[in-house]
Amino acid sequence: MPTVLQLLTPTEAQPQKPLLVYLPGMDGSGRLFSTQVPALHSHFEVRCLALPREDRSTWDRLANQTIALITTVAAGRPIYLCGESFGACLALQVVAQDPQLAHRLILVNPASAFHRLPWLHWLGQITPWVPSLAFPWSTLGSLPLLANLSRMAPTQREQLLGAVRAVPQTTVAWRMALLAQFQPEALPLAVQTPPTLIVAALADGLLPSLEEAQRLTQRLPQAQIYPLPHSGHACLLEQEVNLGQILAKTGFLPQSSPVLA
Repeated sequence: MPTVLQLLTPTEAQPQKPLLVYLPGMDGSGRLFSTQVPALHSHFEVRCLALPREDRSTWDRLANQTIALITTVAAGRPIYLCGESFGACLALQVVAQDPQLAHRLILVNPASAFHRLPWLHWLGQITPWVPSLAFPWSTLGSLPLLANLSRMAPTQREQLLGAVRAVPQTTVAWRMALLAQFQPEALPLAVQTPPTLIVAALADGLLPSLEEAQRLTQRLPQAQIYPLPHSGHACLLEQEVNLGQILAKTGFLPQSSPVLA
């Protein structure tokens, strides 16, 4: 794991193509996006943000560091900013602080409803006090909430479990506290926000993703929703979910138009 924020490069550099930057969920590793990279590689140079295991940055600091990293590698290219869950909140913070940065914004099951769910507040408050020996077992028990495991290949299930277990207990508690503070209503999102696609899993056992997507469209004037009827929260690890195809259908690939059903 990095000791500073990094943009991982899962494929070779393609400086002639637009940049798609993936902002990860609570695991912060950036590696759970690997399933989606092959379908995107022909359209983008893909980069994945990786957060240090012990990172304790505020939202402002995370956004400023992310903006600086992206600006360094963008070299004037269009930027497609894709955030999942925790990373979707970071993506919203980024476009609020730099409305001109992203050409397109893609949010996957944004965790911006966290502050409205009392049981998640309670879970975040007790996480620092769970005995360290019991914590790995508690994360294992959370997997059915995080994912529809029946829609994942064994490799992806193992990948998800490994990513969840790799995050230190103190870091989980810190990131949950950040989510409890995050309120998109307080961000100036209606000002110059880029066209936005919100991918919402209808079988999300962790968050009310469709309801939150509908709520966000009231703040994002150029937003559209793409529902996934059978998917869980960690939908990008599912075998039948192809982000490249979703972007093609919705007109979010570079120089593309929506594919009519």
